[in-house]
Amino acid sequence: MIPLRDANPTRRRPVLTIALIAACFAVFGLELWIQAGGGDEALETFVRDHGAVPAAISHALAVRDYFSDATLGLVTSMFLHGSWVHVLGNMLYLWIFGNNIEDRLGRVGFAAFYFAGGLIAGLTQVAVDPASQVPLVGASGAIAATLGAYLVLFPAARIESIVFLGFFYQLMRVPAVIVLGFWFVLQLLDGIASLGATTTGGGVAFFAHIGGFAFGAVVAVLVRSLGGRLATRAGPGGVG
Repeated sequence: MIPLRDANPTRRRPVLTIALIAACFAVFGLELWIQAGGGDEALETFVRDHGAVPAAISHALAVRDYFSDATLGLVTSMFLHGSWVHVLGNMLYLWIFGNNIEDRLGRVGFAAFYFAGGLIAGLTQVAVDPASQVPLVGASGAIAATLGAYLVLFPAARIESIVFLGFFYQLMRVPAVIVLGFWFVLQLLDGIASLGATTTGGGVAFFAHIGGFAFGAVVAVLVRSLGGRLATRAGPGGVG
């Protein structure tokens, strides 16, 4: 199942979502330029310097060096991507689901939520595989947080998706709770399977996705609860 767009209009232009997408494409362009000029070795050095390396982060946290280059990689890694498929897939999901979360939280709120979600996602992966020397790259942890929030805040929103039926496919409008619930279950199953595997499932940080999604869902529950209380206070007979 591949989502293409949602039928969930926003009230204002998603400036921050657009800026994040533009930044990710710009950094990916920089990666291609580095690779073209210095080859794969130069690109690998760049990714290692700016990606999130679990072993280095684990060491920094152990010695309480919370603002080291290693921990900074938890932020910079959100703008790095490993391939065209990686960046295009992530940006598609960010565009479909991010604009509504930005609309709900506001630009400042969404910025804080997005980067916090990315940090939680990265730290979840580090906690599961603290000795890994493989750099984590990609915005998928922060985007997973966005998906978790969308599932809670807009469960009935219709998502136009490509649904595969054996060798055939069909365009269908599917409720967000099914699209995103299906996505999360896949991440959970793949994450559990990866625990006993000798390889890392093609380099996919499943537990970053799981941690980010859970964070986003929890924040959205709090936002919805707070919004309901404010509406009650401001309603008929309320203090507002």
